[in-house]
Amino acid sequence: MGYSTFALHCGLAFIFLAFHPVNGDVSYSIPEEMKRGSLIGNIAKDLGLDLGRLSARKARIDAEDNNVQYCGVNLNTGNLIVQERIDREGLCAKKASCVLKQELVLENPLELHRINIRVQDINDNSPQFKEESLKIEIQESAVKGARFLLGEAHDGDIGENAVQGYSLQQNDHFKLNVNTKGGGRKYGELFLDKELDREEKNEIVLLLTAFDGGSPQRSGTVVIRVTVLDANDNVPVFSQSVYKASLPENSPLDTIVLSMTATDADDGLNSEITYGFDHVSDENSDVFSLHPKTGEVRVAGIIDYEKVSSYEMQISAKDSLGLVSYATLIIEVTDINDNAPVIHLKSLSNPVPENVSPGTEVGIINVQDRDSENNRQVRCSIQQGVPFKLVPSIKNYYSLVTTGQLDRELVSDYNITITATDEGSPPLSSSKTVQLSVADINDNPPVFEEQSYSTYVTENNKPGSTLCSVTARDPDWRQNGTVIYSLLPGEVNGAPVSSYLSVNGDTGVIHAVRSFDYEQFRSFKVHVMARDNGSPPLSSNVTVSVFISDVNDNSPQILYPAPEGNSFMTELIPKAAHGGSLVSKVIAVDADSGQNAWLSYHIVKSTDPGLFTIGLHSGEIRTQRDISESDSMKQNLIVSVKDNGQPSLSATCSMYLLISDNLAEVPELKDISYDEKNSKLTSYLIIALVSVSTFFLTFIIIILGVRFCRRRKPRLLFDGAVAIPSAYLPPNYADVDGTGTLRSAYNYDAYLTTGSRTSDFKFVTSYNENTLPADQTLRKSPSDFADVFGDCDASPELEKAVSRV
Repeated sequence: MGYSTFALHCGLAFIFLAFHPVNGDVSYSIPEEMKRGSLIGNIAKDLGLDLGRLSARKARIDAEDNNVQYCGVNLNTGNLIVQERIDREGLCAKKASCVLKQELVLENPLELHRINIRVQDINDNSPQFKEESLKIEIQESAVKGARFLLGEAHDGDIGENAVQGYSLQQNDHFKLNVNTKGGGRKYGELFLDKELDREEKNEIVLLLTAFDGGSPQRSGTVVIRVTVLDANDNVPVFSQSVYKASLPENSPLDTIVLSMTATDADDGLNSEITYGFDHVSDENSDVFSLHPKTGEVRVAGIIDYEKVSSYEMQISAKDSLGLVSYATLIIEVTDINDNAPVIHLKSLSNPVPENVSPGTEVGIINVQDRDSENNRQVRCSIQQGVPFKLVPSIKNYYSLVTTGQLDRELVSDYNITITATDEGSPPLSSSKTVQLSVADINDNPPVFEEQSYSTYVTENNKPGSTLCSVTARDPDWRQNGTVIYSLLPGEVNGAPVSSYLSVNGDTGVIHAVRSFDYEQFRSFKVHVMARDNGSPPLSSNVTVSVFISDVNDNSPQILYPAPEGNSFMTELIPKAAHGGSLVSKVIAVDADSGQNAWLSYHIVKSTDPGLFTIGLHSGEIRTQRDISESDSMKQNLIVSVKDNGQPSLSATCSMYLLISDNLAEVPELKDISYDEKNSKLTSYLIIALVSVSTFFLTFIIIILGVRFCRRRKPRLLFDGAVAIPSAYLPPNYADVDGTGTLRSAYNYDAYLTTGSRTSDFKFVTSYNENTLPADQTLRKSPSDFADVFGDCDASPELEKAVSRV
């Protein structure tokens, strides 16, 4: 019956579930040398585990005491199967009980079950002798019943499968006695049944057979060569039967363990003793050396407590004639802290989302130390300054958990250094660095580089021109940090904001959609949104203020006098007017602003160039000298109004002035516009008008009386101002003081003559504190004019003239 048949029967006979301890351990018993894939037991059923959760919980078998995983678990069936060759002799040598320790590890949550697999011996080793032949020298004087120790056969198996007995080939002189040593080992002795006679036979050859008790039975043989010697009646004697020594592991080579001594009462060659190892197992054969003459035992190989903790050897002392005695040598190895802890990363969640809550488990660490007792006690620590900590779990397992909120934008990768230190003296430590990445989530909105943006653009810009650019940063990663720009819906002057501006969604560059007009609006605000591409997206807004700068694109607009082609007005100047008297005022406005609206006034042409002057910035027309009789009655001025823009824009108007003291002198003028060709005719008409209108003298007297009554206002008739109704003013002219705006210091009222259908004459009066609002100056009643002239009686002509207004 072969080995495979025996293994099959043993597998069926010995696989069983031994017990279910309360601490979660489970034990099995199997024969050694089972084939890979053989069933040991159903671990899921025996431990009451959910079969469907084995895969999700990453169930696996880990070795407890060594690095070889002899078993594996089928995640689909829960079966525990043989994964590597299990050789009991290689695992446990001669130990009576051979237990293979494995661990079942499950994650989420972490769970650990110890599995004890008792490996049963099978008879797979034959008894073997150390030497191919044994040589024994026996004195011929040996008496009947003398005993001679034979070499012990070694069988790697144990129990019934080990050496159970010996048999000796039939001979005339010797019989075999089988004895048992400490530990149950069998050895044979030659029993002298008949005295020897060297002269008859000096050498006897015997065949010794050792057999075990296995099924099928195995055996081994050795040839015994017995040499008959002359008599030597004393054997060596050891000083003690058992020698004990203690030796620290990692002892250097040639370290003396101890010295064994034996004595022999014989003299001469019969007292010379030779020491030797009687039997040493193969794995220990090279560890120690024995000096054959001194009996000194030294270290010859590596002493490792983690492999072998004690040694037991048989030492023989043999004299020169072959008498031998035996002693036992027991060497206990003491552990030293020569193994640093080893850190194993069993599980790691990588990368970790940055929004995980504190206390989340991200990895599992296992720490092993091959030393014993205190040298095996390990403390684990983690570096400072990282939001992680180690939490002790089951046995030598630790959970790596978060201690705070992670932020990928601050730290995207962590190199976590874990240090394990044992409690030996001196302590040993080891470190392991775990690299952990933080996965990004969209937790940061785009942030603009500035709180608000301002841009300036001149009016009449080209559509599509670039105004400015906005920039927002998002510290998130990839699409979570990709910024897209857009305009928020809104209105500017009642129109959608998109009809004025556009923004490049990728670059944030803002373009003008249309041309802007400063005179329509000077500034407006829009809101730009920056949105990332995350899910859900985050956004932020910023205000962009657009300021429109003015350009000189509007010519001055003359409000008074009325432009040519419309009904014109004529200023009436008394003949007694003195130099510096205010005659009239040109009023103009400019829709532009700033220096583009600064107006200057110039007389470009006049009937008498030396008679009148005009204020450069006020537009007031005054006499440069007193009026003389030789001056032409009709005076025509052409006034140019210029702004201060680059280039300058201008407008011109004509001013018609009439020198006369009496309205009666004024003829009915249908065309009073100045012309060089009819200047003499105009003079004749004025003279005729003054001559005929005798009632005008009364009017002059009244005026003189008014001047006398109002001494505080000596220039009553010439210091007035023109009051222009609001309807004359354009809605958007610039209000720049002294440069074309209407000053409240002057208000003009036009008093029309009888020829008002074709010409406008007016008196120039100064209201000063009594100035009426502009929109009321053309609504005066005759009584109002009477108040102006004080207590003086107004003539009927004056009342008639006033009533025409």
